[in-house]
Amino acid sequence: MKPTSHVVLVRPTSFRSNEQTAINNHFQKSDLLSNTAALAHARSEFDTFVANLRIHGVTVTVVEDTLSPDTPDALFPNNWFALLPKYQAVLFPMFAPNRRAERNTRIFDALRNLGHDVLVVKDYSSHEQNDMFLEGTGSMVLDHQNRIAYCALSPRANRELFYQFCTDFEYKPIPFYAYQTVRNKRLLIYHTNVIMALGVTFAVICLEAIDSLKERVLLHDSLTHSGKDVIAISEEQVTQFAGNMLALSSKEGIPLLVMSSRAHAALLPEQIQKLSKYATLVHSPIPTIEDLGGGSVRCMMAEVF
Repeated sequence: MKPTSHVVLVRPTSFRSNEQTAINNHFQKSDLLSNTAALAHARSEFDTFVANLRIHGVTVTVVEDTLSPDTPDALFPNNWFALLPKYQAVLFPMFAPNRRAERNTRIFDALRNLGHDVLVVKDYSSHEQNDMFLEGTGSMVLDHQNRIAYCALSPRANRELFYQFCTDFEYKPIPFYAYQTVRNKRLLIYHTNVIMALGVTFAVICLEAIDSLKERVLLHDSLTHSGKDVIAISEEQVTQFAGNMLALSSKEGIPLLVMSSRAHAALLPEQIQKLSKYATLVHSPIPTIEDLGGGSVRCMMAEVF
């Protein structure tokens, strides 16, 4: 199955560094800007990014966030829901209480107004009551073509829920633990999609982040056996969000690989050369969103299949 040419994005209205997610998102920075300045910068970066996607032939549906409830991370919608093929919507349980307030019907209503028959087929959000979380396509990187789901287990990615999702939707589960060095300590990486991105015939992955040799070999073998050219990135490149990419397609069928300008600048010439064989590289600057939000462009896009 080829990548989609349609994504949904949420334009922020109360963006700032979210104190509730900073507990285990070690990519976040705080106290860099006032909330007013942060929001102004984030909206400008968001609008530039949307325009760039459209220039490259991607259909973008933009939904405006609301001032109430207070949802500083609303521009990262791919965590609370995912749209699987045939417009099947799945709702996920979220770690931070103020992120749970992001769940709403506005995105689905906007897609239905465009003629897409969106149907919520599974809602896992009740597991929040038991402190069990699985944050959508942040926690999981899904290979739809080969029916494989990859998941870096963490406080935001519960093993039991991951296996339940894979059973419900018939994906082969590949769980593992991924780490980053924070103040000389090896700490779990909060989301899989900051170290891993998949295209039809390639995979970008930080194997250095997987401390278990057994898990590293299992993951590498799964990728190669499913026909992926494995392009390894370093832990330092992960800190520049070089793993947080999304493969898309233009409306004309041109393969695209979308990333931030920070991520693109972190890639080595040989990595750019390899990736360019498979897709046109598209990048936009979103430094405020990355610094304060602790996520990058892949986190901002929810795919519509």
